[in-house]
Amino acid sequence: MKAIVYSTTGSSSVLSLVSRDVAAPGPGEVRVRVAISGVNPTDWKARSGNTLAFPEVVPNQDGAGIVDEVGEGVTDLAVGDRVWIYLAAYGRPTGTAQEFTVLPAERVVRLPEGIRFDVAASLGVPAMTAHRALTVHENGPSRLSPGALSGRVVLVQGGAGAVGHAAIQFAVWAGATVIATVSSDAKAELARAAGAHHIVRYPDDALADRIRELAPDGVDQIVEVSPAQNAALDVEVIANHGSIAYYANNNGDDFTAPINPSYAKNVRWQGLLIYTVGSTAQLAAAEDITAALNDGVFPVGEDAGLPLTWFQLEETAAAHDAVENGTTGKILIRVDDELASQ
Repeated sequence: MKAIVYSTTGSSSVLSLVSRDVAAPGPGEVRVRVAISGVNPTDWKARSGNTLAFPEVVPNQDGAGIVDEVGEGVTDLAVGDRVWIYLAAYGRPTGTAQEFTVLPAERVVRLPEGIRFDVAASLGVPAMTAHRALTVHENGPSRLSPGALSGRVVLVQGGAGAVGHAAIQFAVWAGATVIATVSSDAKAELARAAGAHHIVRYPDDALADRIRELAPDGVDQIVEVSPAQNAALDVEVIANHGSIAYYANNNGDDFTAPINPSYAKNVRWQGLLIYTVGSTAQLAAAEDITAALNDGVFPVGEDAGLPLTWFQLEETAAAHDAVENGTTGKILIRVDDELASQ
């Protein structure tokens, strides 16, 4: 089979296309014929990091395809099932940038009828991160469903990104009023297409005033991509007992938050990394994502607020570069052209 591998860390030039044997699944594992591989920022960051956990690594955590073989003890998946994949390469050497991938069965989720593989490959890290960000409030909920966030105001910082798109979709489905921040008119259209009720542009010295006009009692939950830039603003507009869930370090590796307003409002600052959040939260996210898919949530494409940029498997290096360079939307790799169109 064809696979993309790297055996040393560095720029995307360390990635190479090779031929490897197709592995058999062990107990509790399944093998998936990969249709599409999804690329996330953590994929290029892992590749360019200081350490290599395995002698050879196949990158990319997310993807979608068809179950090709099941290992001993796997009873809830069967050959032929259409599935989406998450955390394929976490703690393992083989991700989804290959024609067949073997991984634990709990990281493979059966797709509802009629869900296309481009939608499925765009889930994983972004949708699961969004789920976690929306379920860490002091007063819950710990699960998302229609009505679970009724009466809440959610602020999504960076509403045109992959996580931002998923957060808008999830929050609207769960009944929240959603405010999204964006940096351009084009991104405003994407956030609006995703379902955000209100859009505010930055930079703007009056941004806090504009948000407070939309949410006079404060926003209840914030999904934050850039705490280094937005911490003071977040505290200014957050409601009493509100949560600020941050999942990335855009615009800086450190942030400072106003202490007195933070504790006066009983603010919960919640860092999150879906890789290390634990299986309970991961499985809850997978189940709620599936329920949302059944209700038509998470459409992809520019008309749905998430533009797709496509690459072929042999162009994985360019796909990594596109994510690193901040291409708006979701980067997907066609691993199997025949399956990818399904």
